[in-house]
Amino acid sequence: MKKHSRFMVGLVGVAAIVSYLMWTGVSETMVYFLTPTELLERAAADPSFHEVGVKVSGQVVPGTYARVAGELLHTFTVRDLEDEAVEFQVEFRDALPDTFTDEVEVVLEGRLRADGVFEAATLLTKCGSRYEASPEDLPR
Repeated sequence: MKKHSRFMVGLVGVAAIVSYLMWTGVSETMVYFLTPTELLERAAADPSFHEVGVKVSGQVVPGTYARVAGELLHTFTVRDLEDEAVEFQVEFRDALPDTFTDEVEVVLEGRLRADGVFEAATLLTKCGSRYEASPEDLPR
């Protein structure tokens, strides 16, 4: 076998190993981004979907926030932005962002338990303002 041929075989082998490692790394860290409607439909169609980590975007239902006394547990209800009839309960065990309020839009990362409660590991709030200058700050 020529020296050039052995080099090419080695190069193809290294490329195959790197490709395999990249593929498995991406597939293990991949997270679905769903609406509440899509999440509940998938969980109803496939019970094993409760074990899959997902990101969900929705709006906090006003008046549903509660903090469990004595522990760092926050509960509230999130509804779909498109179909307000679709909603689910959320449990979050960490400090809330400063911008968290009733009616704020949130992005949750976690999993939907079999009892229908979404166990959030990460909670992000979307800022309602557009960071626009106030009318008095605009040049006349």
